[in-house]
Amino acid sequence: MAEKKKAGAFDIRVVIALLVGIYGVVLTILGITGSKAEVEKAAGVNINLWGGIGMLVFAALFVLWARLRPIAVRDEE
Repeated sequence: MAEKKKAGAFDIRVVIALLVGIYGVVLTILGITGSKAEVEKAAGVNINLWGGIGMLVFAALFVLWARLRPIAVRDEE
């Protein structure tokens, strides 16, 4: 019987989480260091900050999903 391995770092969910996480970090930094004029353009909402936090939460959920339900890859003999 073939042994099953986990996809690990090659799981597409981890790659997507990495990309979204990088964009989330950049947006969060822009939101923290942004000027008051940028916030006023967006009707008083710091959209960069909230968008960045949302992307970081999304990336964390994707990594959690990949860890809790790993993809099993059958090892060929």
